[in-house]
Amino acid sequence: MEERLVEQWSNPLIEQRADPWMMLHQDGYYYFTATVPEYNHIELRRSKTINGLSVAEPKAVWHEHEEGAMKSHIWAPEIHYIQGKWYIYFAAGHAEDEWRIRMYVLECEEANPLEGKWVEKGQIQTHWDSFSLDATPFEHKDKLYLIWAQSDPNIKGNSNLYIDEMLNPWTLSGRQAMISTPEHEWERIGFNVNEGPAVLKANGKIYVTYSASKTDYNYCIGLLEIDEKKDFLKAENWVKHTEPVFRTYAQNSQFGPGHNSFVRIKGTQQIGIVYHARNYRNIEGDPLSDPNRHTRVQLIDIQENGIDFGVPVKNGTYQLN
Repeated sequence: MEERLVEQWSNPLIEQRADPWMMLHQDGYYYFTATVPEYNHIELRRSKTINGLSVAEPKAVWHEHEEGAMKSHIWAPEIHYIQGKWYIYFAAGHAEDEWRIRMYVLECEEANPLEGKWVEKGQIQTHWDSFSLDATPFEHKDKLYLIWAQSDPNIKGNSNLYIDEMLNPWTLSGRQAMISTPEHEWERIGFNVNEGPAVLKANGKIYVTYSASKTDYNYCIGLLEIDEKKDFLKAENWVKHTEPVFRTYAQNSQFGPGHNSFVRIKGTQQIGIVYHARNYRNIEGDPLSDPNRHTRVQLIDIQENGIDFGVPVKNGTYQLN
């Protein structure tokens, strides 16, 4: 029986951790990873409580290569448990071109991924050898799918969202379909960006959040959805919301919320959105050089007719009702 704990945590939960990924595993631990400000390694944390992640000792499980691929811009790792093994999906640049960003996969067979050996399974191969990142897998009806962000050489802009079925946790079937491209003004501020997808199943639907625009105060979260009975690889089956569902809320001093994941709260059916945001609006220089995107967690309200994401909450203590 899953233990019931009273969850209480502070926002921000973990400072200077962008693109946060959190999951509750069957062993009763929360696992956490995120982009580190040095952009040069991947770390994991685990804790029996959400708040415990803020003080848990991070374990570096993989470091960038000294040359060639996977040398720079180690971005947005995600940890997943698939078919009895652990996997980390992440993006990385090249020693000769840090913006030659591609997607890669690590595998671990041990029960505790902080202690096990991580093996490189290679680059995820898509239709084009182009800028690609933010791979996130999900299972549905005994099939494994991947959603990711990539630049199509024939479409002006930084990245669109694609989906494909997977033959195994590091190999696509080759039938990829584009399910979203930056088309609304709020997705095209600074850069034409759709990235950072995250999957949530509810109400007989598959919901996919994603982040859009430049990574400053304009960064925000959009939403796609599809009936779980429909063919995920047919773009026309996906419905895209015309307005962002989560965005800057200056009244609470939270700016540029984005690149989220979802976590089930232990002992409940409640779902938390895990995201990063800054507590100030103006940034000097390149936003990617500003390390103060902090990890935050708050509950969302899943209703019969959709999801209410609310607004980014103020800094302070957060507790389940």
